[in-house]
Amino acid sequence: MSQTHAKPATRLSWTTLLLAASCVVSSALAQTPEDCLTCHGDKIDARRFAASPHAAFGCAACHAGIEGFPHPERITPPDCSTCHSDAVSAFQKSIHGRPRPGGAAAVATCADCHGNPHTLLPQSEPASTVYWSNLAATCARCHASAALAEEFRIPVVRPVQAYLESAHARAVAAGKRGAVCSDCHSSHAITPGWEPTSTVWRTNVPDTCGKCHQEILATFRESVHGEALTRGIREAPVCTDCHGEHRILAHTEPTSPVFAANIPGQTCARCHADTRLSQKYGFPLDKVPAFEDSFHGLALRAGRLTVANCASCHGVHDIRPSSDPRSHVHASNLPQTCGQCHPGAGTRFALGPVHVLSTAVASGSLYWIRIGYLWLIVVVIGLMAAHNLLDFIRKLQREAPPPRAIPRDQPERMTRPLRWQHGLVMLSFPVLIYTGFALKYPETWWAAPLLQWESQFGLRGWLHRAAAVVLLTSMVWHIVHLGVSRRLRACFGEMRWSAGDLQDVLSAVAYYLGRRSHRPPTGTFSYIEKAEYWAFLWGMGVMSVTGFLLWFQDVALRYLPKWTTDVATAIHFYEAILATLAILVWHFYWVIFDPDVYPLDPSWWHGRSPLARVLERKQFEAPAAPERKNDDRKD
Repeated sequence: MSQTHAKPATRLSWTTLLLAASCVVSSALAQTPEDCLTCHGDKIDARRFAASPHAAFGCAACHAGIEGFPHPERITPPDCSTCHSDAVSAFQKSIHGRPRPGGAAAVATCADCHGNPHTLLPQSEPASTVYWSNLAATCARCHASAALAEEFRIPVVRPVQAYLESAHARAVAAGKRGAVCSDCHSSHAITPGWEPTSTVWRTNVPDTCGKCHQEILATFRESVHGEALTRGIREAPVCTDCHGEHRILAHTEPTSPVFAANIPGQTCARCHADTRLSQKYGFPLDKVPAFEDSFHGLALRAGRLTVANCASCHGVHDIRPSSDPRSHVHASNLPQTCGQCHPGAGTRFALGPVHVLSTAVASGSLYWIRIGYLWLIVVVIGLMAAHNLLDFIRKLQREAPPPRAIPRDQPERMTRPLRWQHGLVMLSFPVLIYTGFALKYPETWWAAPLLQWESQFGLRGWLHRAAAVVLLTSMVWHIVHLGVSRRLRACFGEMRWSAGDLQDVLSAVAYYLGRRSHRPPTGTFSYIEKAEYWAFLWGMGVMSVTGFLLWFQDVALRYLPKWTTDVATAIHFYEAILATLAILVWHFYWVIFDPDVYPLDPSWWHGRSPLARVLERKQFEAPAAPERKNDDRKD
């Protein structure tokens, strides 16, 4: 028992002796802070030193090994590990504490971050250089220097400036506990991002961000990206791949990578449009281009931020493959997902493929629609251009210029109602063309003036629909006019195709090629006007049906499968190209550039054609209509 009690007593006595000895030695060899300040008072603020945590230990605690007074000019530098061994050990392994090549000093020292040891303050003090709200300014002493970045070959350019623009820095500036440098990079054990031990090594990034965003981390871990990362796929995206590194912004800010307009082309496309990753992991490359070419993608490119983007359908952090029943884009969940914007979509028919490229062979009907229309456009517009070029050359070879007079006794070729109907087409058709192609090509310079308000107000869409209503009004008026006007019905009868029209075409071509000396008379309406009239009616029908399917797509998706709107989109686009080129190549030639009417056929204004056109037609009298109380010209 005596031995049992002897050990504590022995330890206590030795501790007492050591403390006493240290006091004696300190008294003999070291001076008080006041003694030191007699020489160093010009460099050390006595008041601030007294307020620092180091003041309680005296000068000798840090400046050990000083014997005698005065001490030598060069003394051993203070060793912070005497009291802060854990912090110094971590620091020495960090990128800051490692010696530079060639045996040079470390990159940074304790004082570079904590400040002057004589006046530094505890981390908990708001005035401390390492207080959480001051860390950005402290790190900026080095990391905002372009010269130091070049000297030490720091790959990240201006990280502090980027951080100060971030949502985290703004929160700190507002007095909130936003993330600061040490939250992501740690305090003393900072290692570069290319080392697996670093907190910002890509596989460690989710855990680092998850310290503050725990719920999001849990969701991400169960996503297709999180599972890929767990399986060791290093290319799997992590937080910084989508949100950025230092300049992390809210998703509502236009310069953020996760802003609605930037998600498809800048964020998701980094992987899903990457040929190397596609070949390595087998995911298709057509999804991003298909989205950008879809109505959603085109509207988003034009500036409409309310349309769906990748995250709207696939989710944000909980993205899963379409084969997963929990996925937002699983076949059973598509009605609910699409129904967020299109109520009832997919409730009667399966929606089917969503990302469909019209250029892909595998897309079936869309592919053949595209091929068919391209051939149709090339053949039809090519024949029109060739026909008009031959006509232009033949007329230039005439010796006498065409007469310009307009016979006053010539009956009106276009009655007043027809001129009004034509006027509505003249007003609405160019607007439809401009606003329609502005949606298809939103990045072009000529579309920019129209789309500058697109994010606040869909001016382009309203103009396009308003012009469509005007054009349809002219068409309805024309049909009603046909029903009430005998004269117009008689003209309509002469617009019907007959076997003689083919003979007229052949005779005209023979005249153009010099096989005939005179062009045969065309009659009241030539094949030129018949082709234009019936093409206009056909185009109006096609554009109206497809346009209404796209205009009222919520109704279409509720009662029809999605492929119908895909087909309508393709037909509407290619028919618009065909109609535009037909107007430019065919109609504009005969009413503007034809030498017989240049610079303009005025019949659209007062209903009568120039004498040259009258003589060319050598037209017969139109079938006379029974006299009516009211003249048809005033219908």
